[in-house]
Amino acid sequence: MSSKQAPDRNLAMELVRVTEAAALAAGRWVGRGDKNGGDGAAVDAMRELLSTVSMRGTVVIGEGEKDEAPMLYNGEVVGNGEGPEVDVAVDPIDGTTLMAEGRPNSIAVIAVSERGTMYDPSAVFYMDKIAVGPAAKGAIDIEQSVEWNINSVAAAKGIDVADMTVVVLDRPRHTDLIGEIREAGAKIRLISDGDVAGAIAAAGEYSTVDMLMGVGGTPEGIISAVAMKCMGGEIQGKLAPKDDAERQKAIDAGLDVDQVLTNDVLVRGENAFFCATGVTNGDMLRGVTYRPNGATTRSLVMRSKSGTIRTIEGVHQTSKLREYARLDL
Repeated sequence: MSSKQAPDRNLAMELVRVTEAAALAAGRWVGRGDKNGGDGAAVDAMRELLSTVSMRGTVVIGEGEKDEAPMLYNGEVVGNGEGPEVDVAVDPIDGTTLMAEGRPNSIAVIAVSERGTMYDPSAVFYMDKIAVGPAAKGAIDIEQSVEWNINSVAAAKGIDVADMTVVVLDRPRHTDLIGEIREAGAKIRLISDGDVAGAIAAAGEYSTVDMLMGVGGTPEGIISAVAMKCMGGEIQGKLAPKDDAERQKAIDAGLDVDQVLTNDVLVRGENAFFCATGVTNGDMLRGVTYRPNGATTRSLVMRSKSGTIRTIEGVHQTSKLREYARLDL
């Protein structure tokens, strides 16, 4: 992009307004048992604010194909048409079930990088992945055994395997993985949803989690890769087609289903941004809290080029939100 305008640091503060709006919209749906209603509110709010951001963005990771997702679909052009050309990955609510049930760790997320730098997973929705923080960077290999990776990360971090905690999505497909982790001697934290938050927890400096393992969404893997770039951690993945038809579709799209997808494959370059705002309380961020005349949000804003990680607490007045974000609190 040498001849084009590159994303600058001001973009980070514009993007946090986007995740704040999504979290505020979804916050009113927390605990109401309607994950589609909450997700729809977050999508509407995120798209509304994205239209004001100074960028020429293309949604690479979105809500799905255009026919099934009327807004924030893959390939949609977003931004105000000015500024840098960028790839955009959105997850208006990472953890829709968590939000609907009032459980911890639901967040609104957006990631941005220079145009043409995000991996396009095409039709493969699932990815096998391992994520760790800076202390264990270079100590993982997704093609090695579970036991090998746990021992390697423990050695890199200077801790006993018995003190290791691995985050795993609570899914039937992970029965064997859970058994292997326990057989290796490590502890497990099962999560029902939200593996972006799980990956970030594994990379956090003061987190009680040491690594994330298992098969989760490919979109979440790419968003997590942006976060890892910003935090100095590492993620490795391999596509996990659900059946032969999906595998063939991936091959037809030019994807190598056996390729190890490193940070630099998932997100090329070193000028990426990651923003997340808490919807419900969690390990990483507190959720939206309401006051008589407004609400408070807590966000995490990161940029890979500078390595800066900021936590931002926003106090929002109801009247102003209705005016600039068209949010009805």
